[in-house]
Amino acid sequence: MIAGVGKSYRMLQEAHDLLKKGVDIRIGEIVTHGRKETEALVDGIPIIPKKEIFYKSKKLTELNLEDILDIKPSVVIVDELAHSNIPGSQHEKRWQDVLKIIEAGINVITAFNVQHLESLHDQVHNVTGIEVHETIPDHFLEYADEVVNIDLPSQDLIQRLKDGKIYSPERAEYALEHFFQPEKILHLRDLALRKVAEKVEHKISNTNPNTPFEKFLACISTNHKGAKKILRKVSRMSAHYQAKWVVLYVQTSKESTHKVNLASQRKLLLNLKWAAEQGAKTMKKESDDVAEAIYEAIKEEKITTVIIGKPQSTILDNLLGKNYFKNLLNKLEDQEIDIVIVA
Repeated sequence: MIAGVGKSYRMLQEAHDLLKKGVDIRIGEIVTHGRKETEALVDGIPIIPKKEIFYKSKKLTELNLEDILDIKPSVVIVDELAHSNIPGSQHEKRWQDVLKIIEAGINVITAFNVQHLESLHDQVHNVTGIEVHETIPDHFLEYADEVVNIDLPSQDLIQRLKDGKIYSPERAEYALEHFFQPEKILHLRDLALRKVAEKVEHKISNTNPNTPFEKFLACISTNHKGAKKILRKVSRMSAHYQAKWVVLYVQTSKESTHKVNLASQRKLLLNLKWAAEQGAKTMKKESDDVAEAIYEAIKEEKITTVIIGKPQSTILDNLLGKNYFKNLLNKLEDQEIDIVIVA
C-alpha cells in the first residue's frame, strides 16, 4: 500500500523458505534503503551482480537481464517493479524486463506500491496531491499466480517512520509532513485491499463459464483535453471486468496531418502508445462522419461498452447535422450497447 510496510523484507523471507526446500532462487535486484533488518536477510541468498552502465559520464548500475536469462534460475527476485531503466537499456521499464524473464520460463517474485498502478494515477493524485511518474500497467497483474498484500495499520507505519526504520531522520520528517499522513495512508490501504480483492474475484470468475463477456471502446481525438482521463477510466474498467479494450481515433479532414499542430499530434501518438502499453488494441479511421466510424468499429470489434468524453456541441453543429454524440445515440438506439461519458 505504501513504502516501508515490508515488501522487500517479505520477498527475502520467501527466498529463504525456498532455499531451504532446495529451490534455485537468486536475487536479481533488491533495494534495502539501508534498513538493517532487510539487509540482514540478504545474507545467504545467491546474488546475480548488476551490470554497470555509463550514462552522462556517470557509472550507474542496472538489473542484469542478460545474465538472469543466461543463468536461468528457477526463481529470481526483482524489486522496484515500477523503476524506469537507464536510457539505452534493452527495455524502457523494469516491468518489461520481468515479462522477458517470465517468457524465458523463470519465475519472478516482485513488488510495487499501489500508487504505481497506472489506472489509479488520478485517484492517487487526488488523495495525496503527489504526481506519480513511474507506473506499471494494470494488465501486468494478470500475469501473477499470486498477489500478496503487505499491510500495516497507519499508526504502526508512522511509528516505524518516527523510529527511523524507513527513512533517515531528515527524510522521515518531510515524509510525515506530506505523504505519510493517516488519512492518506488509509486511502492507499483501501486501494491496495480493493486491488487484491479484485484479483481474487478474477480467480473465481475464471472458474465460472457463465461470466459475461465485455469489451470496451475508448474514443479519443487530438483536441480532447481529457483523452488521458478517458484512457485511464477504460483501463480501470477493463482490469475490473478482465475485458479486452480498444482505443479508436477518428481522423476527420479537419484533423489531417498538415492541419493539426505538432504538439497535438505528439500528444495523440503518446496517448496511443500509452494505451498499447496498457494492453489495448489501437485503431485509426479516416472519416468526416465520426458517428458512423465509431459505429463501424463497434460492429467490427464486437464492443459492449463505448466510453467517450463529454460532448461539446454547438448550435451550428446541430443545424449542420454534425452533432456526433446525437448521431451515435441514434445509431445505437436499438443496440444493447452501453455508453459511458467521462466528465
